[in-house]
Amino acid sequence: MTLKQLEAFYWAASLGSFAAASARLHVTQSSLSKRISELELSLGHVLFNRLGQRATLSDAGAQLLPYAARMLEIEDQARAALGDVVPLQGLCRFGVSELVASTWLPRFVKRVNLAFPQLTLEPHVDLTRGLERKVERGDLDFAVIPGPSRSAALLNYPVAELEYAWMSAPYLLSAGTLLTARHFQEHPVITLPAESTLRHTFERWAENARLTIPRALVCNSLLALIAMTMGGVGISFFPLTCVRPLLKAGSLVQLRCEPALPNLSYCIHWRRDDIRHVVHQLKNLIAEEADFSMPGVMPAGPSIFGKHGGAD
Repeated sequence: MTLKQLEAFYWAASLGSFAAASARLHVTQSSLSKRISELELSLGHVLFNRLGQRATLSDAGAQLLPYAARMLEIEDQARAALGDVVPLQGLCRFGVSELVASTWLPRFVKRVNLAFPQLTLEPHVDLTRGLERKVERGDLDFAVIPGPSRSAALLNYPVAELEYAWMSAPYLLSAGTLLTARHFQEHPVITLPAESTLRHTFERWAENARLTIPRALVCNSLLALIAMTMGGVGISFFPLTCVRPLLKAGSLVQLRCEPALPNLSYCIHWRRDDIRHVVHQLKNLIAEEADFSMPGVMPAGPSIFGKHGGAD
């Protein structure tokens, strides 16, 4: 029995798939299957019921699983106690929201490339719920998205809290306008789809404010939302730290509302059963680099839609 064999068994059992486990461990599926077969031969027990597409545990496999998890955890603890940190290497797939991709992601990737040259990062940009599902399935190692997660299978660690405010083009509404039900009748709300946490936050706010939103323009791109708001298509809500340069430039104006929009916490989410040190090492770097005030590639300057007269 070796730790490599136990690691292969643990991840095949946890992810329910030899293919997913081999991708997680960055080995071929045949190599992973060989390790598990050698472990079964060593123990004299079949650990998986190899029927169907999923790798379901046998009774012996179910008995072994908590011991395998504990042994792998002890290995990490022993290495940490001795200062023997294994260099991060292989492929790390992770998810981010478009807001992360548009602000501090390049800086984070550059820092990881310098610190861990043998580790290849593969970021995936998507909406919150889609990334949550991929982390749950083991397709992604972790995701940096609004939280906390609604999934019991995931743990999360907060890295930033963002203050949101309603915005419009300056020629659509005047800065400081107190939004009323009439404004939501006259101007469509530009918002992300239902798969986003931001959309659910907005819907809860509207319910608390006893507002009915008759018109909504749904788009799955945050940058497109900003551009359309700057173009006077409607009103929307954005994190103040990210769009502050656009407010200073006069491309957007901040509006008031009662009650105020709630803050949104951004977290790193990972599987509850993921005990690998790669996730925890990168978690610390993410907490240091999660600066949403960075301009990144946010649109700036005059609206791409031109100017139209009028302000409320």
